[in-house]
Amino acid sequence: MPLYIGLMSGTSMDGIDAALVELEGGNASVLDTHCAPLRPSLKTRLEAFCNQSMISIEQLGEIDVELGRLFAQSAIKLMERNQLSPAAITAIGSHGQTIFHAPNGPHPFTLQIGDANTIAELTGITTVADFRRRDMAAGGQGAPLVPAFHEAVFYSPKKNRAIINIGGISNITTLPKDSTQTTTGFDTGPGNTLLDAWCQQHLKQPFDNDGHWARGGSLQETLLNRLSADPYFDLPPPKSSGKEHFNLHWLRERVIDENPQDVQRSLIALTAITIARALEKYAPDTEEIFVCGGGAKNSLLMEELRAQRPNQPVSTTQELGLHPDWVEAVAFAWLARQCLNSQPANLPAVTGARHRVILGGIYPANPA
Repeated sequence: MPLYIGLMSGTSMDGIDAALVELEGGNASVLDTHCAPLRPSLKTRLEAFCNQSMISIEQLGEIDVELGRLFAQSAIKLMERNQLSPAAITAIGSHGQTIFHAPNGPHPFTLQIGDANTIAELTGITTVADFRRRDMAAGGQGAPLVPAFHEAVFYSPKKNRAIINIGGISNITTLPKDSTQTTTGFDTGPGNTLLDAWCQQHLKQPFDNDGHWARGGSLQETLLNRLSADPYFDLPPPKSSGKEHFNLHWLRERVIDENPQDVQRSLIALTAITIARALEKYAPDTEEIFVCGGGAKNSLLMEELRAQRPNQPVSTTQELGLHPDWVEAVAFAWLARQCLNSQPANLPAVTGARHRVILGGIYPANPA
């Protein structure tokens, strides 16, 4: 079967995920994976870019190429480990690193960096990147894009399913068992981004491993009410969000004098409750829930989600044959295939685009 490599760096900025994938029809088989953690100094610079409105063109250009080289190195690592030549790989699909996402202004835009020219040149493999902007040009939010992939690989004619991706931002995909009904999806709000930022500020650790710190705190209902009162949660879909909205500044404005550990516990509840409320409002007939993304490894978060949805089994996409850590990297390999095959890959019911479009720009490998 054709081989692809998917590259992904998400809102949490914890590393570059690379997946070597066989794609055939609706089947996606992961052959190997590699995660390259971002150097702390690089992560600090990226976070600074995301949290400020003004950066120099020189800074942006340099970090774009620097990230492109790191993405390329991750792909090369997979090829070396599996003794594959560039000719064995049909294409690389690279999401890049989102720096800013602004879908609702007078001139909507989104910016992902990680120069695809550099990736194609260093790997010798045709690279597909810049997946989000064509959907935005068609009037869409440019996110989330993975619901089309979820539909292709996780649909069941027997059960109404919901796929919950809990990365930095949480998003849901609803997959009705009735194939005549429409797949829907949207960003529900913060996933790990506030949890990670609060942990970094108070423990000097990038994340709260398995929710251990949060377990020692107490849920503060008054704080939770202040957090969940944000107007974003009541906006109807299509909608998407990011660190531009949900960040430490947003959180500090709402924390008064609560104990930091109690804040962490309340943030766990915020993520779970906003997901559960979105399901109740927009997919009340959901019969089973599968979680992917980093949040799937937080046992306290999973317990809270199960408590919020006691009538549906809540598991991870591992039960569907795809490890929750690698769903998004595989999705961007699939999106690359869609682009090369001139197949549309957005879902207007999800993003709000006027129509379906082909996503991604193609950066061809040099001829042999």
